[in-house]
Formats: sequence, structure tokens, C-alpha cells
Amino acid sequence: MERYLLSISMGRNGFFCPYVRETGIIKKSLTKEDMMTLHDDAGQDRSAPDSPPLDPPALAETLDAKLESLDLAGRLSLAAELGHAVFTTSLGIEDQVIAAAIGTHRLPVEVSTLETGRLFKETVDLIGETEERYGITIRRFVPEQDDVDAYAAQYGLNGFYDSVEARHACCHVRKLKPLAKALAGADVWITGLRRGQSGNRASTPFAEYDAERNLIKINPLADWDIETIRAHVAAEAIPVNPLHARGYPSIGCEPCTRAIKPGEPERAGRWWWENDEKRECGLHVPDNHVPESAAQPVAQAS
Repeated sequence: MERYLLSISMGRNGFFCPYVRETGIIKKSLTKEDMMTLHDDAGQDRSAPDSPPLDPPALAETLDAKLESLDLAGRLSLAAELGHAVFTTSLGIEDQVIAAAIGTHRLPVEVSTLETGRLFKETVDLIGETEERYGITIRRFVPEQDDVDAYAAQYGLNGFYDSVEARHACCHVRKLKPLAKALAGADVWITGLRRGQSGNRASTPFAEYDAERNLIKINPLADWDIETIRAHVAAEAIPVNPLHARGYPSIGCEPCTRAIKPGEPERAGRWWWENDEKRECGLHVPDNHVPESAAQPVAQAS
């Protein structure tokens, strides 16, 4: 099988994308004609000997269409072919499906988690269980203690209950800053986002360009509904957080997560004391558009 390479200039560290490789993992491999359409779809002249590489937004748009026709293993394999791929897991049911696929197919994807210091014990215990089950290493990224201390001095340890600004500031310290470390040097970020998780995520694409972090973001489960997720977990005997069976479909930090009531959306238990229906921590907000005060480092206590 021939190997086709497409150079992509990402600004930070241009890389090569081997879309077809000789592993046989991709069940629906892209053909030579498929490769040529990458330039066609971006409106570029592929016949020119020095045709420029696809720009990241055009690549993401083209990948979005390509990924739709692939199964989960194929989507993850293609993501891994794009360069240094990092999957960030919160150990939720969707993320367990992805982690299982990465481990089962031995895909070259780095798996990381944000160990915020406020997670449920059940979530922390699942990290080791998942590593042992699938023979993978889950890298743990923790907040800087100085940042945690500064936050507590300014807002109080549980000040996130007092205002949206304080809550975003806590997420910035415990999640956004560790995420930046987890994604350092990454070309591709794989997530467990699904369209059915909330109205705010209803238009989640399979691939998008994250301009803030200058990487391609892949959401391989974008079109999976919760029933499909649960059926797959049962069929493959994938270990999941026991909190799911206790009414927690979406699990974050323990102080910020409650069980949902019958008929409530999946993410209704996250930051439930806030009125905004589009509650997010900032990890998946386009261009990280959270309140300006929350996007800045917490002032150091004097």
C-alpha cells in the first residue's frame, strides 16, 4: 500500500499527516482520490508542483466530512495519523469508550486526565482500573499548589458557589492551566464530546480547528447518543464510573456535581446552582471565551 503524506503548517510546529499507513487498523482507509479531495475541498490547486499545504481550518472542515463515514476505530486511527495526538479523559462513560478503543487497538495516542484535587474517589479509582484493563498509561496533570492557595486566599476554598466569576476562576486554576500542560506540543486533541450531552453541544462536529490552542480537535463520538454508548459499554464490558448508576450521567469535581432528577438534561447536575443553561468550565468553549476576569490568573495573596 502506498503512503501519502500531506504537509500541514500549524504555525507552531508544522507536521506531516500519513493518512494511510500499513497497519490495517483503519477499516475504511482513505483512497488516493480521497486524499486529492483534501486540496479540492479547500479550493487549492493540487496539480501545482508547489501547491501550498492545507490551512488548519480547511483541513478540519475536510476531516469533519471524512470522519463521518468511519467507525470509532477508524476515526481514532485517522486522528492518530495527524501527528502527536492527545486524548483527555474525565473518566466519564464516553471517555471510557474511547480509552477502551485506544487500548484495544494499541493506537499511538497519549491519554491524559486532569486530576483537579476535588474529584470523586470513584473517579480517581477508575484511573488505575482503566490502566490495568487496557494496558495504557493515563498521565495525570494537577493544578499548581501556589495557584490553589492564591485562589483560596482571594475567593475561599469553596468560593465557586458565590459567583460565576469565582467558579470560572476555580476551573481556570484546576482545569484550564493543567490542560495547557497536557496539550503542550500536541497536534491533535481527542475529546469525548457528544451532541446529545447538552443544547450547547448540539452542533459538535467530528473535527474542528481550535485557534486558541492551534491544533485540530477531534470528537469521535459526536454522533453517538447515550443509548448507543451504554449498549457499547455493555457489549464490550467496559469499566465505568459507578456513579453513573447512581444518577450521575456527567461527572466532574465532587463539590460541583450532583445527581440529576428524572427528565433533566445529562449535564444538569454540573454547577447546578448557576442559572445559565450553557454552563461550561471553559475547556470546550470556542476560543476559551469565559469571563475576562476568570481568564486571568488569580491574583497572588499578599
